[in-house]
Amino acid sequence: MEEKTKALLVGVNLNNDPEFETALAELESLAKACDMEVIGVETQNVSQINTGVYVGTGRVEEIKAVAHMLGAEVVIFDNTLSPMQLRNLKDIIERPILDRTHLILQIFSSRAKTREAQIQVETARLEYELPRLTGMGEILSRQGGGSGGLSNKGAGEKKLELDKRKIRHRISELKKELREVEKNRDTQRKRRLTQGIPQVALVGYTNAGKSTLMNAFLDRYEQKEEKKVMVKDMLFATLDTTVRKIHLPDKREFLLSDTVGFINKLPHNLVQAFHSTLEEVKYANLLLEVVDFSDEHYLEHMEVTRQTLKELEADQIPCIHVFNKCDLAREKGREDVPETLPKVGKDTIYMAAGRQIGLDELVSLISRNIFQDYVDCVMLIPYTEGSLVSYFNENATVTKTEYLEEGTKLTMNCLLKDLKKYKQYVLI
Repeated sequence: MEEKTKALLVGVNLNNDPEFETALAELESLAKACDMEVIGVETQNVSQINTGVYVGTGRVEEIKAVAHMLGAEVVIFDNTLSPMQLRNLKDIIERPILDRTHLILQIFSSRAKTREAQIQVETARLEYELPRLTGMGEILSRQGGGSGGLSNKGAGEKKLELDKRKIRHRISELKKELREVEKNRDTQRKRRLTQGIPQVALVGYTNAGKSTLMNAFLDRYEQKEEKKVMVKDMLFATLDTTVRKIHLPDKREFLLSDTVGFINKLPHNLVQAFHSTLEEVKYANLLLEVVDFSDEHYLEHMEVTRQTLKELEADQIPCIHVFNKCDLAREKGREDVPETLPKVGKDTIYMAAGRQIGLDELVSLISRNIFQDYVDCVMLIPYTEGSLVSYFNENATVTKTEYLEEGTKLTMNCLLKDLKKYKQYVLI
């Protein structure tokens, strides 16, 4: 069995941040997701961040001693470090230094499967690395000597400029390729919009159970194993937006999309890189915010989701709050779990997607929101319009069919636009 990298975590509590402990626990989860073994956690309370070494100068020496004593191979800080902080800490601690952003980028790099996700992650990684090359260049340039001036640059400085140029060129190439991929995504999106099928998007914190819910829908209504998405109990198991058509027993249908999970302090360049993927959310008729109710920090997670949706300009879209994993919350002895599951409110549901508890009730909630354009009616369709009868059997909920002398009488629930289009056949 391969030995895991031993990591020491460092957390800085700025002005008694109430979310400090949560962020630190999440940092540990991120490290584990990168296949690291957390061997210790060092914390410090500060009133302001040290611009040179992030923590207090005396604290750096203590962290160095602990890292050497525990045999830590890497030291991970709980926030994004500036290039200068990164360089100074590495010089003092004499160990590789990582920050939260680096960890998230590493996870994204290992999970990206489609070409679009791979381009997005590589772009974000290069944009993160570009300003952090400086320290390496300065060390190398000292070896070049000379009296300064552009014509007499050290070897390290020349190498640094060459590396930066290469990275900028690569970023430019990736963005060009991404624009092409985005064009295809736009075309697919426009095609879906013209079909007039309602769109429902799964959103929420990473590892809340969005992919499990997607698979529960596919199990119940599609029975197509190959359409399922990957489910793992880990942060950021899903990076690629997946869209599936869900056919309900009453002949109605909607498109369900699974999106990348949100996280506290998600690096800005990653939000930018995944903007085209996350934009899928903006075009939805309804959002299902999936919440891991078994996580004691679920309220903070909901706040992060709210802020992210606001950034994406998707905070005005109607939303159903899906409190998932209620069975696990009950196992943990939580007293705020409803006595019986599912429990349904106006725009909330307490359920357990993994055990398919509450799926039908959730579908009723979804239907109430997205099928408002459906109406009950009775039509008498002449026998010469047989194809129209077939159309309604496929695209409406026909509850009664009668064959009369004048034609086929259908009692059904159909789209309002179809009622208007074929109003000459409407009886009631």
